[in-house]
Amino acid sequence: MTNNRLDKQLEFIIEVDKLKSILRRSKLADGSRLENDAEHTWHLMMMAVLLQEHANNKEIDIARVVKMLMIHDIVEIDAGDTFAYDTKGHEDKAEREQLAAARLFGLLPDDQREECLALWNEFEHRNTDEAKYAAALDRLQPMLLNFENKGTSWNSNGITSDRVLAYNAHIANGSEALWEYAQELVRRAVDKGYLERGSDA
Repeated sequence: MTNNRLDKQLEFIIEVDKLKSILRRSKLADGSRLENDAEHTWHLMMMAVLLQEHANNKEIDIARVVKMLMIHDIVEIDAGDTFAYDTKGHEDKAEREQLAAARLFGLLPDDQREECLALWNEFEHRNTDEAKYAAALDRLQPMLLNFENKGTSWNSNGITSDRVLAYNAHIANGSEALWEYAQELVRRAVDKGYLERGSDA
């Protein structure tokens, strides 16, 4: 006998396996290869739990943050990864990702579809403390990898320190402590020659 709910859930689970094949622009900390979206997601969930004490709001619902991070990049299965500093790619990013969210979360039973869409939109709009913290981690993680692999992605794409600081400034909305760390990381990257100094740095 077919269990329609279970069938839908398993169809979604198989579909999101494709996240393992979506390559990001960031290389692993050791610089050996590009990171994929599934690895990025796992790393963010680990950070969310371990760094919660540094969130601006210490009382955030960490389970909600982890769920948000778990699903935030699933849309890239259809929409692809848009490089952080690709201004042209960002022009239609929202439209591509909305269509992807509708299709991918639409595979789930109605209640889970609505929950995932709500979490995804919450992350995108950054209008709760949980979303602000999740988004802060999403910005900090590639910075950590870039520093550890000596600025591979920054240098290969001609990114300067002022652009890194401007793009990642909203880390402060989720964690002032992590933003202070991120700014120091950029200063150290410039000093070590991992990142070219920008006009405002």
